[in-house]
Amino acid sequence: MTDRLHIVVDQAEKERFREVAAREGKTLSEWVRDAAREKAAAAGEGRLLETVEALEAFFSECDAREAGCEPDWESHRAVIERSISSGSPP
Repeated sequence: MTDRLHIVVDQAEKERFREVAAREGKTLSEWVRDAAREKAAAAGEGRLLETVEALEAFFSECDAREAGCEPDWESHRAVIERSISSGSPP
């Protein structure tokens, strides 16, 4: 079953979307559907990590998104212990 989705965009934006779609060899409708699917996938909806490859791709995406290095366990532990002791009565 198919259904229609009505979206409101100004004329210039619609034309820009149409041009991008044409460059990709797609109709505007195909391009908008693909963009919406990509957005939903990026939000984690419907994403299943059922294979080793999918899991590795997920971790690669996370690594690319984050900056810096994760502290070692001893640094984490020190933060946890300071947090615990800060809530304790003297």
